[in-house]
This record gives sequence, structure tokens and C-alpha cells, in this order.
Amino acid sequence: MSAEAIIEVDDLVARYGDATILEHVDFSVRRGEIFVIIGASGCGKSTLMRHMIGLDRPWSGTVKIEGVDIHSSGPQFRVALQKIGVLFQNSALFGSMTLAENVALPIAEYSRLPAGLVDQLVRMKLCMVELSGFEAHLPSEISGGMKKRAALARAMALNPEILFLDEPTSGLDPVISAEIDHLIRHINESLGTTMVIVTHDLGSILNIADRAIMLDKGRRGIIAEGDPRQLRENPGHEDVRRFFHREARSESLPR
Repeated sequence: MSAEAIIEVDDLVARYGDATILEHVDFSVRRGEIFVIIGASGCGKSTLMRHMIGLDRPWSGTVKIEGVDIHSSGPQFRVALQKIGVLFQNSALFGSMTLAENVALPIAEYSRLPAGLVDQLVRMKLCMVELSGFEAHLPSEISGGMKKRAALARAMALNPEILFLDEPTSGLDPVISAEIDHLIRHINESLGTTMVIVTHDLGSILNIADRAIMLDKGRRGIIAEGDPRQLRENPGHEDVRRFFHREARSESLPR
């Protein structure tokens, strides 16, 4: 794996009003790796992702994709943002549109391809996530796992270099979660796509992550970074050990 950084987060501070969620966050994501953001509920995982995909602007600090500050002005930042695709936590498929129409939407919006070629690309993307034959189905007509796959196909519609996945296995049973993990790893290995994943699913973390950072709500930043399997064996911090061994804080237990 190349050590080249495709994403760089430098001294990021995230605030909502007077509340500071994250401060002085520094890390990089290497090209082609599966990078996972972990931590307890409320620690700022989704906040960090929102800043990394340009939905929220940092109070201070920068997020750069291939050296371009995605919160700057000018044409370069738009080009940088077109390098990413996003799978949102609840899939966020348009309920009134078929799966094919959902996947075709970004292609039609950002390209001038003829309709016939768009249809071919849509079928190819749905085939990649094992949804061939479901092009005409509405989101309400398919299972939760299939919705995740369809949302992943839409995220890949423009062949992004980076995929951001927010809780891709949440709400799924263990068998379907394992299938989604396998699909993520297959896409990463076959296409070389860089993956940034927010998840609390310990099985997924240990199965697919190359590297992870762990956020902590009290410290408002990173308390651990590295191979999650090594972090599990040598946590170096009590909260990291609790996370990987799924232990609650003693003060939070009922008396």
C-alpha cells in the first residue's frame, strides 16, 4: 500500500454555536486504504465526516483532498469534491425513484453522456453491488441490506477515488453485515478506491479496516490511531480497551 496521503486533516476544530465538538484533530488517509473512524456515541464521528465531505465548515483548520482545501473558494475545490462519493447512514435513497433512477441521478447531473450510455452505466453499477434485475424496484420494495447496496451503487456512480460510508452495516443482521463488509473489501481491492468509514460495528472494524482513529467525547479528539487489531491487543488507553472489549464505564452502570 502506498503511503501517499490522499486526505489530510490539519488542526481541525469543529464547533456548533458555543459547543466545541472536536479540537486540534490531525490525521491523514493514505491512498487505497480502508480507514475507519470509531468511538463511543456522541464523540464526533459523524461531525468529523461532515467536515471531511464539505457539508460543514471547520471553525479553524483544514481538510485537504489531494492538496486542495475543500472549504476554499474557486474551481479547484469543486474538482476535489467531485473525487468523492458518499453513502449516508440511512441510505438516503429517493423513495419516489426506482433504484436505476437513483443511481442515474448523479450521472445525469454531472455528465453529458447520452441516455443509452447512462443506462449501461447504471446497470453496471447495480451489478457491482449484486442488484442486477432490481433496476425498476422502488426503495420501499427492497430489504434494508439491498437499500445499503443501492446507496453504495449511487455513491460509486461517478467513479470516485474516495468513498465515505456512514454506518454501512447499521441495522443489519450479522449475515447481511458480513456480506456488506465483503462487498466493501472487494470494491477496495478491485478498484483501488480509498474508503473512509464511520462505524461502531466491531466485527466490521476488525474484518475490513486497514487503519483506524478513535475519537473521545471528553477529550474532543483522537485518543488512539493504528491497526484496529493491534489496538485491541495493545490498547494503551482504558477507554480504547473498553471499546474493543465492549465494556461499559462503571459509573454508567445501574446500581
